[in-house]
Amino acid sequence: MPTNTQASTTNRIVVVGGVAGGMSAAARARRIAENADIIVLERGGEVSFANCGLPYYVSGEITDAAKLQVQTPQSLGASLNLDVRTHSNVTHLDPANNTVTVQHTNTDTGNTNTYTLTYDALILSPGGVAITPPIDGINSPRVRTLRTVPDAIAMRDTVDQGAKRAVVLGAGFIGLEAAEALEAQGLDVHVVELADHVLPPLDTEIAHIVTGELTRLGMHLHTGVAAQAIEHHTDHDTVILADGTRIDTDLIVLSVGVRPDTAVFQDAGLDTDRGAIIINNHGQTNLPHVWAVGDATLSTDAVTGIRRPIALAGPANRAGRLVADHIINPDTARELPHPVGTAIVRVGEYGVAMTGASRTVLTDANIAFHSVYLHPLNHAGYFPGAEAISLVVHFAQEDGRILGAQAAGKDGADKRIDVLATAIRAGMTIEDLIDLDLAYSPPFGQAKDPVNLAGMNGANVLSGKIRLWYPWQLHEMRETALILDVRGPGEYATGHVPDALNIAHTELRDRLEEVRDAAAGRPVRIYCHSGMRSYLAHRVLDQAGFDSATLSGGMLTLKAHLGEHADDVLVTDTK
Repeated sequence: MPTNTQASTTNRIVVVGGVAGGMSAAARARRIAENADIIVLERGGEVSFANCGLPYYVSGEITDAAKLQVQTPQSLGASLNLDVRTHSNVTHLDPANNTVTVQHTNTDTGNTNTYTLTYDALILSPGGVAITPPIDGINSPRVRTLRTVPDAIAMRDTVDQGAKRAVVLGAGFIGLEAAEALEAQGLDVHVVELADHVLPPLDTEIAHIVTGELTRLGMHLHTGVAAQAIEHHTDHDTVILADGTRIDTDLIVLSVGVRPDTAVFQDAGLDTDRGAIIINNHGQTNLPHVWAVGDATLSTDAVTGIRRPIALAGPANRAGRLVADHIINPDTARELPHPVGTAIVRVGEYGVAMTGASRTVLTDANIAFHSVYLHPLNHAGYFPGAEAISLVVHFAQEDGRILGAQAAGKDGADKRIDVLATAIRAGMTIEDLIDLDLAYSPPFGQAKDPVNLAGMNGANVLSGKIRLWYPWQLHEMRETALILDVRGPGEYATGHVPDALNIAHTELRDRLEEVRDAAAGRPVRIYCHSGMRSYLAHRVLDQAGFDSATLSGGMLTLKAHLGEHADDVLVTDTK
């Protein structure tokens, strides 16, 4: 890792790239170094804008594009005495002589001039550029990205000019925000995602909730398939998918990911990994007097230790502040924290949030873990408007340390994930969640908050009071165990696992011998609607000497895992 030592006296700080990381660094540097000469070079026309707000301008929820401008060069000059230069592209870095070459474009005349700028400290915040997949016809003028204010204005103009159909390539956070924005404007929207479900960072069971909501909104989803070609016609384009599907459209949104925009700096000897800038714990690069922040840097995941870029505004803002501290006062500056990747997206009526590592990431990293799935209400059930939150928490088998969590709900998913993100940062265990003293009043929560309940579930797992089985084990369990459905007969009739024995949990104590005969020496694997009744049944069976386990999250989680295949797997009684 880079380890160069910097001088604490800095006369000129040059920042390449504004928005989150770069502008946070420049502003912090001014607040603690009034006499420094601080210059910000921004390739585009906006140096400080709300890029996370762009989809909401397209949707019409933000009506004035000027509201997206957080600061202007003029306001930054007046308030912070920053020399902000827009339309200024850095084309060369000379670390031996501490200079950058800048190409400035005059937007009034179109003329360009090139000059060299010296620095005592250089902060790189180049961000990322949209990945352009190898699709025939991808250069069609109807293909748009959504990364800048001009992008949002152009997309909104396309809608206002009469676009009726849109195809969004990529179902990540930005892709789904764009899709929802266009749907809100009345367009017929198709979403294409190469992964097998939307929002690939999510666990399947939470992603299924997103799929259901997108379908309810009227969107057409194409998952597990790639766009193969784009045919450009006079009045529309046609997107051709790998499975042969043809989709006529007036607008194509490209949102398949970003890559670090670092080629110029790599040519100067900057160390990178797959294009991302390698930095140490203070943001220093391998080049003397050069730091880096933001989406283009390589971060170390706080949970898994995996090194990858984290394209989130929060970590970029915080890193900018800490890098400025290190440039001005290196002896007292705090280190950059490792991000946990907390994120949230609105999809229709739902908030969908995540923090830490997913099940897939933990499995790939060979980290042994447990998961608890639960579906508690967002506030007291007797108070009007109570809605279920689908919540999953992953924690280490060895010591119970919380590793990740995801939630989806119409209300309250955000604050639960924020609590769990704080718990991960603090190194808390699943049992520690039981003792969190969280705000309670009937309109806002429950005496046992969903976070507390997750802790209770997890503590029972660690202590052995609960043994869990999971939806992806269904085939194995059907082959080797007795499946016991402890819901009432009416619920059972609406859909159950084939050949499952149905005994309501309230009758179980009186029918243990019936269970013993049906099991015939096999383990018993129990389920109910959401997991509570099957937990009670498990405690009865466990203390009666049965090898039993309860399905985490119950039928709700099983159906979410099975997704569109649920009707093919489960049986409905039609008597």
